[in-house]
Amino acid sequence: MHRFFLTPLLLLLLLAIPTLAACRSPQITGEDIAIRVTADGETRNVTLPAGSTVSQALQTANIPVESLDKTEPPLYTVLKNGDTVKLTRVEEKFETEEQIIPFERQVVRNESLPEGETRLVQAGENGLQELTYRIVLEDGEEISRSIVKTMILREGAPEIVMVGAQSSFAPLPIPGRIAYLAGGNAWLIEGSTANRTPIVTTGDLDGRIFFLSPNGNYLVFTRKSAKPPDQEINTIWAVRTNGGKPFSTGIANVVHYAEWIPGTNSIAYSTVEPRAAAPGWQANNDLHRYSITTGAKAKVIEANSGGVYGWWGMMYSFSTDGRLAYARPDGIGLVDIDGKYLKPMLDIVPYNTHSDWAWIPSLAWGADGNTLFFTSHAPPPSLVSEEDSPYFSLSAVSFSNDANVEIARQTGMFAYPTSSYLQSSSSERQYQVAFLQAIFPEQSETSRYRVVVMDRDGSNRRTIFPANDAPGLQPQAPVWAPGVIEGQSGDFIAVVYQGNLWLVDSGSGQAYQVTGDGLVTRIDWK
Repeated sequence: MHRFFLTPLLLLLLLAIPTLAACRSPQITGEDIAIRVTADGETRNVTLPAGSTVSQALQTANIPVESLDKTEPPLYTVLKNGDTVKLTRVEEKFETEEQIIPFERQVVRNESLPEGETRLVQAGENGLQELTYRIVLEDGEEISRSIVKTMILREGAPEIVMVGAQSSFAPLPIPGRIAYLAGGNAWLIEGSTANRTPIVTTGDLDGRIFFLSPNGNYLVFTRKSAKPPDQEINTIWAVRTNGGKPFSTGIANVVHYAEWIPGTNSIAYSTVEPRAAAPGWQANNDLHRYSITTGAKAKVIEANSGGVYGWWGMMYSFSTDGRLAYARPDGIGLVDIDGKYLKPMLDIVPYNTHSDWAWIPSLAWGADGNTLFFTSHAPPPSLVSEEDSPYFSLSAVSFSNDANVEIARQTGMFAYPTSSYLQSSSSERQYQVAFLQAIFPEQSETSRYRVVVMDRDGSNRRTIFPANDAPGLQPQAPVWAPGVIEGQSGDFIAVVYQGNLWLVDSGSGQAYQVTGDGLVTRIDWK
């Protein structure tokens, strides 16, 4: 009889075999599974090897699957015996249709017409647009319809009806012409405040640019663009004030500055690039000129960074003799028009608004062209950062003796100085200066203001409008009359107060309300 002896190593191997067998992954058996597949209105029974997916089930059933089709469960799902697969056919198609855009009805209050009287200014015209729809169908049934494209085939025109709203304000004779913007339309006053004529009735003037030519024969203005704001903000137009239709200059995206060039038939302007992000543009800080009569354009200053906070933009101002000054958040200077470059004159500490807008010093030439008035950013009295200082002053630079003088302290950031015309009755070249004084100078960003008038050297200063017990007015540049009104003690100033046009005698402070509809936003007087 033989005896067998196991070595220790062999014994360990034999003991490990059951353990290894227990650790192996479970294997898919070779048995088939039965699946029900529903597609295209039919249900089929399909037999598949165990472990097959939905995709394999559909292939076995010879059912093609398109890219938009949906399955329940998803194509990658592993099936088990007795599962059901449902295929939903999904398709999309596009349809176009033309749709009429009903015209809008605009009502314009006209204080030159009797109360209750109406007059049709412009007949309405429907527009036409083409809509493209994306239609999604599941198993032939529509489940969604959405507009994916809109194209304007024909622009419409609003119906404009003028409604009488004659006010009881006493008429006042005036020199020259006053243009004012109310409710998106432009009006002209000539000879008397009782004589008012609408000259632009499109209802879409945005008020960014609005000024008369020196002789009052043209009004230049901006209109809102029909394009999305991130593509085009506005466009510049002009109209003859003695009659005629407005005409486009072909200039777009002018936010801060456009002005008539003295002694010419041209305007100067600066552009921006529209942006989707606040404030809605990136300034080019450039300067161009455009001839109203010939349409010729020329570039004066190339696009540039504009210094500190240059993304907001720059301002310019012409003197009566054609010299050009500029202002930007960090300083002021002159423009060499022939050389096409900027000549910095004074640095100004920029004001940090901590917001998506920037402060620009306001500029105004004296009537004799020898003095440039501007708003300066004053240093703080404490340890506050210079850029955060809430103090602003009115200063002046004299080109006769190169003096830089502070004329009025703590005026507020929106002082907007403006010069009267030269006073012909004086043997000297005398004129007055009006500016705004903040009621709360340390909060001048949100404060209301009052109109202050002084002589050119800062003397004889007095507050003329509104009264101390009345609310202040919103920041704006006061507009001087181009001449005197007989029987009055001083030159007149036009301002917008509580949405209406007011004329104020700079000598007596007597104020006359001209309009009463509360819609006025911009004015000019030439």
